[in-house]
Amino acid sequence: MHSVKRVRQSPEALEAKKQREKSKIQEYLSLTEDVLSRKKQQDWSKTAFELTQQLLRLNPEFYTVWNYRRTILLQGIFPQSTPDEINDLLAEELALTTTALKANPKVYWLWNHRSWCLNNIPDGPEHNSDPNASWKKVSWDREMFVVEKMLDADARNFHAWNYRRYILANTPIPRSELSELAYTTRKIEASFSNFSAWHQRSKLYVSLWNAGALDADKSQKEEFELVRNALYTDPDDQSAWIYHKWLIGSGQNLDVLTREIKSIEELLEEQPDSKWCMESLVQYKHLLLKNHSPAHPEHIRQSCLELLHQLEQLDPCRKCRYQDLAQAM
Repeated sequence: MHSVKRVRQSPEALEAKKQREKSKIQEYLSLTEDVLSRKKQQDWSKTAFELTQQLLRLNPEFYTVWNYRRTILLQGIFPQSTPDEINDLLAEELALTTTALKANPKVYWLWNHRSWCLNNIPDGPEHNSDPNASWKKVSWDREMFVVEKMLDADARNFHAWNYRRYILANTPIPRSELSELAYTTRKIEASFSNFSAWHQRSKLYVSLWNAGALDADKSQKEEFELVRNALYTDPDDQSAWIYHKWLIGSGQNLDVLTREIKSIEELLEEQPDSKWCMESLVQYKHLLLKNHSPAHPEHIRQSCLELLHQLEQLDPCRKCRYQDLAQAM
């Protein structure tokens, strides 16, 4: 670390450290050999189950061992357990992965194991036929709380966002899409660069529009206002630009396309070196030429060529791409 004085270690201390590391490696290799040997022998015992836990604490990315652990539960432990015991076991599994996720929030196999646990939770007793009291409902609601905490810690963790979508799609009692839309609004207002929140928002709107739950024209107008605010706040952040392009779509709406081109041209006057402004103008003006019959098409085409030439100077790493686009114009 900077400003931290390095302490010179003696040869004896370095050798002792080396031996400790060697011992840890040998223990890990020995444990791995033992676990994989038991897997090959189809050992579904509780001893094998405990050994997989030891190994996964050392290496949570060892997906073969996660698979073996689930097989032990299905083949060896669940058949000898009551529904209460299975529910408790799966709660312990979720607690195990929660601890691991704090140190390794982007390991696929941890999220995969959590989803497997949720899918295997017994229904459980319902109090007075109330589905809210079932074990499944309680567990899935708890998972939503956990994933929200994960997103509070790292709002752009796409693993957590994917898992959140999985929960929303499979929870026993569906959550309102409008409430989820409000959640994405809070995340975006906290940080316009939250690409995952923008992406989640696009999926929600498609669903809501297809179901007729929202007026498409009105909500799209509101979305353009929101994303325009993001573009003006940070014109160099690609997240909002990508969402803006999603809203534009294929550019069939002439009024919307013309309005947004004008807005971006105004932004470019304030930010003359904005790569994203230039790229978006080229794309949208191309849609204008392709889908409509604007006045002075040659003038529009020439403005695109000038923008592409500026982009070559501004972004030389993609020079050939801009040249190809210019040729296509």
